[in-house]
Amino acid sequence: MTRKTRIRTALVTASALATAAAVTVGVSAATSDGDAKASAKPAKKQIAALFDGWNEALQTDDPEKVAARYAEDAVLLPTASPKIRTDRAGIVDYFEHFVENKPKGEKVRSSINVLDENSAIDAGVYKFHLTDAKTGEHRTVEARYTYEYEKRNGKWLIVNHHSSVLPPAN
Repeated sequence: MTRKTRIRTALVTASALATAAAVTVGVSAATSDGDAKASAKPAKKQIAALFDGWNEALQTDDPEKVAARYAEDAVLLPTASPKIRTDRAGIVDYFEHFVENKPKGEKVRSSINVLDENSAIDAGVYKFHLTDAKTGEHRTVEARYTYEYEKRNGKWLIVNHHSSVLPPAN
């Protein structure tokens, strides 16, 4: 092979490699842009709406519907029970008793931190408007809360929920 042929072959090869690299970069960039859109962080408004869905489930008086908003391995540290609930049966048990008081939640203050496209934390203060099942007496309980959400198989679920009665101000 002559020097001229080797140079021509090298130029053709370099040109082909450059074209292939440009195509690969273009595909990679397109894939990255598409993936970025498909896996973009949710808006805080979307995370805030998860509480609304939980509150609506709570008002059905169906503890199974409420528990369905939790991951199978979720942890619940509830407002009105000293027991830590770490499985579906425990979460259902808690809500069987809690829904007897016809609870309706209302957020007072909320701070939402979207960690990534599949996880977020909503923490703050909420009120529960309760009606005693036996006496019909109404009362309101303020509590602090933290919901940790994860998106699993395309569905946002509660993986950790802590709620405790708000202590009196100093």
